[in-house]
Amino acid sequence: MYSLIYSPGAQKDLQKLPADAAKRIHASLKEIKSDPYAHVKKLKGSPATPLYSLHVGHYRAVLIIENNKMIIFIIEVGHRSRVYRKY
Repeated sequence: MYSLIYSPGAQKDLQKLPADAAKRIHASLKEIKSDPYAHVKKLKGSPATPLYSLHVGHYRAVLIIENNKMIIFIIEVGHRSRVYRKY
């Protein structure tokens, strides 16, 4: 079982979203704790630290999966039209 860790930025992002969307995203993140790779998509970019995206309706959660520590680190959460601009 993986642990979920939210970055301060991801916590702020969730607070800015509508309450129902934030609840759905948090519930979806809880669901992937047992097998995260079955539910996420790898983002193209830096192969040294691969980033993954979890799709929840029109929203995306950008995350890093650390296998050696069994951690899912949520970096950013936002609408699909804006969340990928930094990556």
